[in-house]
Amino acid sequence: MQKWPLKEIIEHAKKHSPFYRELYKDLETDKLSDLPIIDQAIFWNSEVVTDISPDGIVFKSGGSTGAPKYSYFTHLEWMAYTESFGWGMSEGIIDHGDRVGNLFYVGDLYASFLFIKDSLQSIPTSKKKFIQYPIAGQTDHIQILKIIEEFEINTIVGVPSAILTLLEKYSSNKSQYPKLKLEKILFGGEALYDDQHKALLEIFPDIKISSIGCASVDGGLIGYSSRDCKNNEHRVSEDVSIIEIVDPDTMEVITEKNKVGKVLLTNLTRKLMPIIRYPAGDLAVWIEDEGATNRKFKLQGRSEEAARLGTLSVYFEDTRDMIIKALSDSKGIQFQMILKHFDHKDELTFKISGADIANLEKTKQKIVDAFVNEKESYMDILKKNLIHPLKIEVVAQSKLEANTRTGKLKRIIDLRT
Repeated sequence: MQKWPLKEIIEHAKKHSPFYRELYKDLETDKLSDLPIIDQAIFWNSEVVTDISPDGIVFKSGGSTGAPKYSYFTHLEWMAYTESFGWGMSEGIIDHGDRVGNLFYVGDLYASFLFIKDSLQSIPTSKKKFIQYPIAGQTDHIQILKIIEEFEINTIVGVPSAILTLLEKYSSNKSQYPKLKLEKILFGGEALYDDQHKALLEIFPDIKISSIGCASVDGGLIGYSSRDCKNNEHRVSEDVSIIEIVDPDTMEVITEKNKVGKVLLTNLTRKLMPIIRYPAGDLAVWIEDEGATNRKFKLQGRSEEAARLGTLSVYFEDTRDMIIKALSDSKGIQFQMILKHFDHKDELTFKISGADIANLEKTKQKIVDAFVNEKESYMDILKKNLIHPLKIEVVAQSKLEANTRTGKLKRIIDLRT
């Protein structure tokens, strides 16, 4: 697998990437904890790529609002990424003889379906020998169920909300698929909540359910799910990634267990688009002692960089710009995102305040229209009944929730459990 020492990646980034050259211009150290943490808003609006090369593959990062965010890999970097993720999957619940149906989504430069297909394909047959069926999540539900039954697929991989919608359809029409029997679900792309887990077990009481792994197309591999991992637990892939958990206020590195912090990712397999101390958008805690091999951590929700709505990443900075532009006639706009989960689906609320916002219904419609216009995939998953409709609340500034310790306005409030 192609990878490099951290020092070499830092030096390469500083020499060849205009973004990192400016970021590191006054630094003389290559100690990771002394390097600045990436500001995502600046990162995605800068020249980060180190080479204009015909060799590679390009993907669009997961459905964020505003200008598209494109991730660049050389072919060897993509192979390293999928090989490392495949190794992580082989440490999980996939076994010899499994028949794996890939129900992730494909198209519009979206990575997940191809990423999982390539990752599964990279697992050596000497370690796990199985068959994969590239079905794709866009396929009609009836056709998916027919394929699962016809080929005796026992394992499906995909997005939790989409899998649940599919299996609820099966549950109400079981007599049409008498030979269908699933044994395993590997999920990714969004969290699996307790109500979803319970609903899946009601349909298949003996089914095994596990994360497929934790990763993003913008950053890379964050962690893998071994057989001893419970829900939201993953292990660091030390060979390819450096994971830091830092205090959200001081940005100091957290080494002790059970202290929540923001996840930073440094990727050791990418030079074309270096990822060094990049906020992954997750909160997590260490649940094993420092020094443990492939140290285990537990995800604790999303950080302030992005809200995860179903399969969509809604970035705070982009969304704020969108709202200010849509409400250009108003002044003093402040807002925060509220995430809830009920009836097996996520709901996102924009809570907005402003000194002179008038005509509430018109204002709400402006925001919804702007969001739909800038995020085409929102309507797609809404029509599939995978999320609740976007909710807009216009309130007094005093109704926006602030941090009791710092007084700062909370940007993203995740109320999902």
